[in-house]
Amino acid sequence: MSLTLLGTILIVEDSPSELELMSYYLKESGYNVIQATGAKEALEKALLQQPDVIITDVVMPGMSGFELCRSLKKNPVTQKVPILVCSSKNQDIDRLWAMRQGAAAYLTKPYTRDQLLRAIKSLAI
Repeated sequence: MSLTLLGTILIVEDSPSELELMSYYLKESGYNVIQATGAKEALEKALLQQPDVIITDVVMPGMSGFELCRSLKKNPVTQKVPILVCSSKNQDIDRLWAMRQGAAAYLTKPYTRDQLLRAIKSLAI
């Protein structure tokens, strides 16, 4: 049985267990997954591989997910790529700030596989 790939998703997450879990959910659901453990690596991979969606954590060493959103939205190559912020920060102000930085959707941890897939489908890739 071959899976039809639904699209390519770049996951930016500095926690190895979180990265693996999210990758597993997405691969099992038919997505092609690119992994990055930090924002600088994610910027390089986003430019080179041009994913359909980018999922990013907020709190990461070096550059935050919010800064990553701003950088991606400033670059003509990546500015149209929808960004899903996935964070344990669950205050309205965090959600609002993410949207102001260019995020298209916001998902709080912990999340279920269904919540993750629904959030991605809401971005209509």
